Amino acid sequence: MNQISLASNLIRSISSLIENDTDFSTGWARIRENKGVIDLITSIVQSPFHEASLDELAFKKNILRILPVLRRLRACYSQPITIFTGCLVELAEILEPTLCKSLVHFNNKALIDIQGKRSLSRILIDGPFGAELLAFSDLLERTNPHALFPTSSYRESTGSVISENDDQTVEAVMSHHTFTSIRIEEDIFNNKNNTLKNIYRPLGRCICLIDSNVELHYRDRIESYFKTHDIPIYLNAYRAMEVDKTLAVVERMLNDFKQHAVARNEPVLIIGGGVLADTGGLACALFNRNTPYIMIGSSIVSAIDAGPSPRTCCDGLGYKNLSGAYHAPVLTIADRLFFKTLKIGWLRHGVAEIIKMAVVKDHTLFEQLEAVGPELFLTKFATINSHSSERIRELANKILGGAMRSYVEAEYDNLFETHQCRPHAYGHTWSPGFELQAGLLHGHAVSIGMGLGAFLSHKMGWLDEKSLLRILQLISDFELSLWHDILLDEELLWSAQKSIIDKRGGNLAAPVPKDRIGQCGYINELSKTQLREGILDYQLACKKFTRDGIGIEPYCKDVGLEDPSEVLAESHQIHKHQK
Repeated sequence: MNQISLASNLIRSISSLIENDTDFSTGWARIRENKGVIDLITSIVQSPFHEASLDELAFKKNILRILPVLRRLRACYSQPITIFTGCLVELAEILEPTLCKSLVHFNNKALIDIQGKRSLSRILIDGPFGAELLAFSDLLERTNPHALFPTSSYRESTGSVISENDDQTVEAVMSHHTFTSIRIEEDIFNNKNNTLKNIYRPLGRCICLIDSNVELHYRDRIESYFKTHDIPIYLNAYRAMEVDKTLAVVERMLNDFKQHAVARNEPVLIIGGGVLADTGGLACALFNRNTPYIMIGSSIVSAIDAGPSPRTCCDGLGYKNLSGAYHAPVLTIADRLFFKTLKIGWLRHGVAEIIKMAVVKDHTLFEQLEAVGPELFLTKFATINSHSSERIRELANKILGGAMRSYVEAEYDNLFETHQCRPHAYGHTWSPGFELQAGLLHGHAVSIGMGLGAFLSHKMGWLDEKSLLRILQLISDFELSLWHDILLDEELLWSAQKSIIDKRGGNLAAPVPKDRIGQCGYINELSKTQLREGILDYQLACKKFTRDGIGIEPYCKDVGLEDPSEVLAESHQIHKHQK
């Protein structure tokens, strides 16, 4: 019997036992005295965290949201009862909606009853099948410790070891599964939205890192949501500009986690843009070596790129994203309503990350962007202007969804960057070397890198002129930058290329569109002369476009952010003085 069937049977069985109960203890007495329920629980506990056949079945039934709930249910055996009853409610919402009422009632009893803090295994062992369950626990301890004492329902690891007869040489192979979900939600902090309630209410609290700008606009709404669901929330606000992507900020976050005694299986909630996604995710990677987190992106970059990315990081030594760790969020949520309070310039630069995926991964997404044009950010993804058509709203959701899917397909197939065939790095080959120095918004630096990459691909005979012009025109139509004079700094660009080669293990591996839009290839050989000549020819090509290829509001200071070029220059002066 598959896990979905087991869960459905468990819901129906428990619902029938507790439907008319007013006393929590009585309900649990009936549960632990029912051999059928005991068998269902032990079967679920022993189920694998991941089965391809289960994924396929959930896909066919259009209930993918059930998969993370099943993983949490499987890991419930040694967890508080409230975790178990909370999972039952979530499963009922998906599988057996008519049974939700009784299970919600029972879960509420668990949350206020002192018995609800006891582990599921302990309260079951106290029943008539205690001896059988103790033997079951002993078996799990020997054969499947992941099922007995799971630290997390978001990761599972295995290993195999072989050694020579004298044990002087040992070889080990370690493998693991990392589980994450990516969703587009409408109005995540609406009191009727149960996504966050279902996760945090069984835990009894929510520890949150929040962008100080997001806090300014949404603090009352966020606090109201958690208060409505009787969940204490602890908001830790951080300024999140590019200049704040430092190890010092990460250390402050670690101190916050320590003060709150964040547990290893307790997902931190991060609400903010790309900078907070990077630094907050890195802090979670470092704390307890593996603290899960949920990412709610308040910007386009964090919603579809930095948010779901397993690459957490901070800047350092004058280079972008120098230090970091691979640590994916367990859940990423994109909510268009957050875009409503963003400046147009902030949205404009975020669109660059969507164009990136469209050019090298998804031709359909590219055509959708061509169809909607700058109206996408002028209506703030159809969140303002009452006259915004249903067509724009539909396209906005399709574009966000397509960008997220394309990005995750590319990123999660190469979790630890074990190879450099990385289409999502399009536009990010030379830009890390000039973004901070030029004081550019990340999206504008990337769009310049995209334009240059497409042009070089054309020069190599990989991309026809019509496709090249469509790419450059789309970037220009969205008022992003094709050109900046910093490209004429030959030594800076060459240094950027050498740095990226070092970072990529000795290969340039510059992703560019190849053969057609929506397909990727990689430039691995590019001499200093070829780069210089390519840039000069590219400059002439950019002059054919509006504003000679100069973007609108391309600088951090244009949207009220601190200029990273000034901070970088100040840092260099301090470093020079110290020497």
